[in-house]
Amino acid sequence: MSKAVTAALRGTRAQEDYLEQILTLIEDKGYARVVDIARNLGIAQASVTGMIQRMDTDGLVTYEKYRGVILTQAGEDIARAIVRRHESLAEFFALFGLDEKSIYDDIEGIEHHMSQPILATIQALTGELERQPALLERVKKKMAGSG
Repeated sequence: MSKAVTAALRGTRAQEDYLEQILTLIEDKGYARVVDIARNLGIAQASVTGMIQRMDTDGLVTYEKYRGVILTQAGEDIARAIVRRHESLAEFFALFGLDEKSIYDDIEGIEHHMSQPILATIQALTGELERQPALLERVKKKMAGSG
């Protein structure tokens, strides 16, 4: 991950949520509109418009009133890094057989506060646990209180 993307990931939690949502909408529907972002995030359209305008000024999105929102290259790079971070955490916690709703809720709470070194550690642990099923089983037994 580039230093610029890493630094930008230190933006606000709200910005991260918006970028992730915009990317998801564009990938799913081919476009992102303020009304869709507001609905998906459970936020008033006026609040979304204000944030989108700030993100436009910051060079993360391009916004044209009544036309929609597109990610700039910088915005897309950050959004994709956010999605990768989320996926990495979900993959790690899923190894332990935790339910998807709990995983999603907890990731939403912790992902915005995670540094790159911590994420890299989790990614490395995930890889090792996937390559060593016996170790994963021992950890699961400890979690269940039988080890």
